[in-house]
Amino acid sequence: MEDIKHYMQSVGKQARAASRLMAQANTNAKNHALENIATAILLSSAKLIAENAKDVAHARANGLDAASVDRLTLTEKTIKSMAEGLRQIAALPDLIGEISDMKYRPSGIQVGKMRVPLGVIGIIYESRPNVTADAAGLCLKSGNAAILRGGSEAIHSNQAIAACVYQGLRQAGLPETAVQVVNTTDRAAVGELITMQEYVDVIVPRGGKDLIERVSREARVPVIKHLHGVCHVYIDDEADLVKAIRIADNAKTHRYGVCNAMETLLVNAKVAAQVLPELCKIYLDKGVELRGDDAARKLVAQMKAATEEDWHTEYLAPILSIRVVANLDEAIAHIDRYGSQHTDSIVTENYSKAMRFLREVDSSSVMVNASTRFADGFEYGLGAEIGISTDKIHARGPVGLEGLTSQKYIVLGSGQIRI
Repeated sequence: MEDIKHYMQSVGKQARAASRLMAQANTNAKNHALENIATAILLSSAKLIAENAKDVAHARANGLDAASVDRLTLTEKTIKSMAEGLRQIAALPDLIGEISDMKYRPSGIQVGKMRVPLGVIGIIYESRPNVTADAAGLCLKSGNAAILRGGSEAIHSNQAIAACVYQGLRQAGLPETAVQVVNTTDRAAVGELITMQEYVDVIVPRGGKDLIERVSREARVPVIKHLHGVCHVYIDDEADLVKAIRIADNAKTHRYGVCNAMETLLVNAKVAAQVLPELCKIYLDKGVELRGDDAARKLVAQMKAATEEDWHTEYLAPILSIRVVANLDEAIAHIDRYGSQHTDSIVTENYSKAMRFLREVDSSSVMVNASTRFADGFEYGLGAEIGISTDKIHARGPVGLEGLTSQKYIVLGSGQIRI
């Protein structure tokens, strides 16, 4: 424990020192580093896949579930996507130093706000090695230093990606310690990271509910988080049913083990007989287990009975809960009771109902006529995301560059004194 404590304290000190240099770094240097990291990742593709193969083999041998293995696996496509994400971040405007809302006061002073980095960001994540590149890139562009602690199941992949990050920083003349990937799998490192108030300004956990609950419970620094993604699609009685079927199919079956996959389908009673038989055939053909209320089960014989627990559950698997509701009010009430404030969508051609849904559903992403799978930093034009926040703090929804910054008040005067 003393060795881990000493190691993490050393990481924290180096991160704090690097954060001061990163806050001063100019846009060209940051963009140069991002381009260099992207190039290094592409050139190291074979090595990254080889190192990842070690992690995948170990994970399967230790019985890691299929959804986690899927998130863990790197392919040529995901490696290219990592590089593309970094280049998109480089192409984004640099927010640091941006001044806004300047106003003259009666005293003659001007008061406004300047956007500044948060400082040192600790990120704790499981399975997904692409988070190493995404998080490094976003923290770098937003002028922060990062301490990244990936899961033990991805240790080889994360360290291989880290080598590309260090190379890119070094070539751009920025401190390598601006991004540090923790090199121990000891869980005690997490306990140290989330309590280092003198070195860490915010923690972002990305992973399973147990990890996020532990971080939320034990952290002594602010946390940006979401616990789970119980996402809904509501098919209204004034929906275009062709759109509805495509959206509901995609929201569930595009990928199962992701936080923005639909877990509960709500269907208006007036169109349930038209929609559910056709849609559920698609689900059943794809191997999705269906669990529904009595009204839904009368329309689809293969559907199991849903329990109260099902409405609360994030399956992250080919399982779907289905409920028939009387109207929009009942759909919103269901989402309010069982949802996780992550992502919810309505399919309707009625503008007034769409606007009501947008106003009244209290989630970090609320959609009209679109799949919940779009709740993603890359799809939102953020270049990449550091995670999804369902907290009601400055960062909510996919957290990109702006979510990793703060604002401070600035005052411009010409000799004024307070009388």
